[in-house]
Amino acid sequence: MDDYSQPEILPPAWINKDPSELAESHVFIISCFVAGVIGILTIVYTAFQWRRNISLSLMKATATKKKDPKLRNMIPLAAHTWNLESGSRGRNINCCVCLKSVSSSQNLGSMVGSDSFIHRCRVCGAAAHLSCSRKAHRDCKCVSMVGATHVLHLWAVRWTEVVDQPDEVSFCSHCEEPCSASFLGGSPIWCCLWCQRLVHVDCHSSFYSDTGDVCDLGPFRRLIVSPLHVKELGRTSSGGILSSITHGANEIASSVRASIRNQNKKIKPGKEVCVESSNGSVGESSTESTNDINLANDASNRTQEKENYNGNMNMYTNGTSQHQDSDVNKFGGKLRVKRSLSDSKRDESYVAGMKQKYELTDLGPDARPLLVFINKKSGAQRGNSLRLRMNILLNPVQVFELSSTEGPEVGLYLFRKVPNFRILVSGGDGTVGWVLDTIEKQNFVSPPPVAILPAGTGNDLARVLGWGGGLGSVDRQSGLCSMLQEIEHAAVTVLDRWKISITNQKGKQLQALKFMNNYLGVGCDAKVALDIHNLREENPEKFYNQFMNKVLYAREGARTIMGRTFADYPWQVKVEVDGVDVEVPEDAEGIVVANIGSYMGGVDLWQNEDDTYENLGPQSMHDRILEVVSISGTWHLGKLQVGLSRARRLAQGQTIKIQLLAQLPVQIDGEPWMQSPCTLTISHHGQAFMLKRSSEEPIGHAGAIVAEVLAHAESNQVINASQKRSLLHEIALKLS
Repeated sequence: MDDYSQPEILPPAWINKDPSELAESHVFIISCFVAGVIGILTIVYTAFQWRRNISLSLMKATATKKKDPKLRNMIPLAAHTWNLESGSRGRNINCCVCLKSVSSSQNLGSMVGSDSFIHRCRVCGAAAHLSCSRKAHRDCKCVSMVGATHVLHLWAVRWTEVVDQPDEVSFCSHCEEPCSASFLGGSPIWCCLWCQRLVHVDCHSSFYSDTGDVCDLGPFRRLIVSPLHVKELGRTSSGGILSSITHGANEIASSVRASIRNQNKKIKPGKEVCVESSNGSVGESSTESTNDINLANDASNRTQEKENYNGNMNMYTNGTSQHQDSDVNKFGGKLRVKRSLSDSKRDESYVAGMKQKYELTDLGPDARPLLVFINKKSGAQRGNSLRLRMNILLNPVQVFELSSTEGPEVGLYLFRKVPNFRILVSGGDGTVGWVLDTIEKQNFVSPPPVAILPAGTGNDLARVLGWGGGLGSVDRQSGLCSMLQEIEHAAVTVLDRWKISITNQKGKQLQALKFMNNYLGVGCDAKVALDIHNLREENPEKFYNQFMNKVLYAREGARTIMGRTFADYPWQVKVEVDGVDVEVPEDAEGIVVANIGSYMGGVDLWQNEDDTYENLGPQSMHDRILEVVSISGTWHLGKLQVGLSRARRLAQGQTIKIQLLAQLPVQIDGEPWMQSPCTLTISHHGQAFMLKRSSEEPIGHAGAIVAEVLAHAESNQVINASQKRSLLHEIALKLS
């Protein structure tokens, strides 16, 4: 039986102990374990606090070194431009004054509840507590350094996490060691606010001895407007008063002329006269636009992405004469184009000039400066972040935010004498259309080409030009640094632009001319866009990013599937293409006239690879031809989105007429409205230069090289701007 006895698990010394003594031993062991854990945690916490204190001490030493009067007098500096920002965005960021974390900031009071706020510089990204910001030193970018011989490195502690950083500048510029924080703090890092290069503070003295701290503006030097060529304008009070008096006198004179015209109309009433518009072209001379008439002067409503383009659009001035009864008189059977155009242009130039704070001087023949327009109210709602990122990478004077009080005119006026500049538009299709319209009104001899940073909802034009369907695609490709590199080497292409005339049965124009870059839709697709537009007007807070915008589009589309709102659609519209009637299919609930190969966020309606239509050619955005297709309902739209169906091709042509026999929804490039019975006439208006991403296209590389050669030839006066424009236009068409 002894063989089956249980083995002795406890030590022999414990077998004969009291249970109370055993309990005390267990307590002692547990106490020792807890004490050991606490000791280890204390050591770890002490080590991290030591690291933090070392880092703060080095930061303070670094900041003290930057405040050295000898260093501060060498580099022109500017004050920070503070913006109020939520404290939740300031996590892991230290105040640039007290060097403490800004995550636990002050409140503004009961007006904003318990939310904390901080000040954030919109130029360099530095953050400060509300109580510290007024004590901050002038160590921000100075955008104007006229008179200096060189741009010097503007070193600053990296207060903010840099999202966009070139790969080649992630190492110290002197010792070439990685610039990353070590466990014990190590040497803090300085970042140049101009070229984005990094240097260890300990390496700076040696680096200064070797280079003299001269900055070459880094990898984007050709795109950056050098502060050496930016002159700050100073206006005296007397000059301002004199300008105001002069402008007031001009306004009085304009009013008197308008009164005289009205009296002449009452004395000599004439018949309605419509001035025919000629088709403008990029290749045509801009001096032929002396007879243009401005039809719409209200630009204050153009900040919303989908309503800011066509509704309040000013007419193109590229070789076009347009109809406006108040500006056209008939006398002796001859047309007199009044001087209101020159007056309005003079007023626009005056307003743009009065808003100028800087003037650009000679930038040099190798410069290809980039003018940036940002619409922060576009679909992605990331305008503030994009502006900060652009200000960090470029000169802030070349970055403009579009608003109800400031359109693209101000930026274009600043660059009016700059050759070979390019434009980047951050926004959706409506914002791009707004900028293109304003460019044509400036009468550039050689208009600047336009690239697109897709920040809208659909971003159809950006898709066909290779810039992606949203900001997510840009961030996945190394952010804005990669985008800027591709813009510098992008190919120039051509985009057809179309005008839409809305007339009644008697041929009288009901609305101002509208302009189209992408597509026009009549029927079910416009109904979905109109519902979304109305929802945006009622609840703008719901449209806070691109993904939610698409979700709301899908929801509104699903609502219209249940009932056939457009059951009688084939008998409510008539379509005519180049003078030939086109039969509308009986199952059609919408007609789309397309200029580009992307619709409603990437749907290819025409599909050039489809060879079932032998009598119809491929689609192109610069062949002066439009494509007409039909859609058989909202459910068909949904299947088009996921690639399960195709639109039905109807026709191709240069002049499209759509007659509405009933009230129907209409949209142009995403701007919808309800249209009463009328006739929509679509005809070619002109062409615009655009930039196409060429990194994946051999022909695109050739186009980029040709554009660079022509720009170099113009800079060396081998050809003039008009010749460069014509050559670039023809070569872009051939390469496309």
